[in-house]
Amino acid sequence: MRGDLTDAEWEIIEGLLPSERGRCARPAKSNRLFLNGMLYVLRTGCPWRDMHERYGKWNSVYVRFRRWAEQGVWDALLETLVDLGLTDDWQHMIDSTIIRAHSQAAGAKGGRIRKALVAAAEALRARSTPVPMVKAAL
Repeated sequence: MRGDLTDAEWEIIEGLLPSERGRCARPAKSNRLFLNGMLYVLRTGCPWRDMHERYGKWNSVYVRFRRWAEQGVWDALLETLVDLGLTDDWQHMIDSTIIRAHSQAAGAKGGRIRKALVAAAEALRARSTPVPMVKAAL
């Protein structure tokens, strides 16, 4: 499908992602399928619940996305791709901690929501350490 990872891209990324074990005698679905689902949501900006069915259950994809974020997989993956020269450096990453929303976007609650978001992002970054296996995959 348009926008999904090509075989060449997947060959590079496959070894950098943690292996998934199935739960309760169910085999884990493909990391490639789930990663394509995650990229679809991030690319289109749609809510997780509106993710296309071909990627599997939206909740399963979201849970794996959050688990990888908490384990530092995204930071380590990007760092490795930068080290390999396959993408630009971190300067091109933009997230909600550096973009100011209009006051009406937050319901005119002042800076409380922004401060809460920044605190949550800092806490996530503090827990997010590069996964040793990503460096070993080089």
